[in-house]
Formats: sequence, C-alpha cells, structure tokens
Amino acid sequence: MTRLIQRSDIVDYQTYEDTRAAYRADVLELKKPRRIHLGENLTFLFENRETLRYQVQEIMRAERIAREAAIVDEITTYNKMLGATGQLGCALLIEIPREEDRKPLLIAWMGLQERIYVKFADGSKAYASFDPMQVGTDRLSAVQYLTFDCPSAPVAIGTDFPALQAEVELTPEQQAALSADLAA
Repeated sequence: MTRLIQRSDIVDYQTYEDTRAAYRADVLELKKPRRIHLGENLTFLFENRETLRYQVQEIMRAERIAREAAIVDEITTYNKMLGATGQLGCALLIEIPREEDRKPLLIAWMGLQERIYVKFADGSKAYASFDPMQVGTDRLSAVQYLTFDCPSAPVAIGTDFPALQAEVELTPEQQAALSADLAA
C-alpha cells in the first residue's frame, strides 16, 4: 500500500454515502490518538492516508464533486499534508476561546509556527516546516499545516515560543499511531 491517496481509493459521493456511517466511525477511532493537545491553546491533528482519504470523501459528499479534474485536485491538495517519507504531517489549530482575544493574540504570536517541535527519545528535536502562505504579514492564521522530519517516532511535542512554552509527552497510544504513520 502506498503512503499517498490514489484516485482508485476514492469512490463517487453517492457510493460513499452508502458506507459513510461505518467508515466515519472507523476513521474517528483512527483520529483519537492523533489528536494531541499542547497547553490551553494548541491542538495538533496528525494525519495519515486514511484520515485524509476520509476528508476527501467528505468534501466530495458535501460539495457534490463529480468532475474528475476536481477530484484529482482534492487528492493532490490533501496528499501535500502527508509530507514525504520520513515526515509526519498535521494541522495545528490555534484555539482562542474569547473572540475579543483572537486578533490580538494571533498578532502577538507571530512566529509561533517556527518554534513548534517534536522531540525524540534521544532528546533531539525537529522543528516544524510550515507553509509560508498561511502566515500573513500582520498575524497568524488560526490553522497551520505543519510537517516534521522524523528519523524516528517522536516521544513528545512542544513549543519554545516565549509566550506559550510547553511540552507534552506523548502517550504510548499516540507514539504507536505516529510510529505506524512514519512506517507507512
């Protein structure tokens, strides 16, 4: 099995509708150990082939996409989130509950995306690569897409950004899930 989503993995939205409930339940279970909270404001959603395949199917269903070119475009877009072999890809959600705090904090936290890392058993760290198109000139986007170069499975995730310094050790379930994703 290949790491990336293939066109043959995707069914039309009407066929998908027939199996959606069972497939959705399976994917939501896959997502649980890949959702990692760091402090009060940061949530990482690590992705793999199946979680992104689900997202492609859901987009096609919601938007009633049937044209081949549009389907291939969705697959290409989502495959970029996986990163290459030896990388882990995730969405970083910057969660700021109070609306009036959102803009000031997204301005104050400019540069955060450069200070996110995963940590390995030997204590070394790999800092995230990010899409510079997601960072404005005056504030961060509340959703960042990150990739990490990983010589082995991480044991922790953290940030050394001054206003948000935190590190969390990954649970055995999280480590196993990310290890499996790296091996794919």
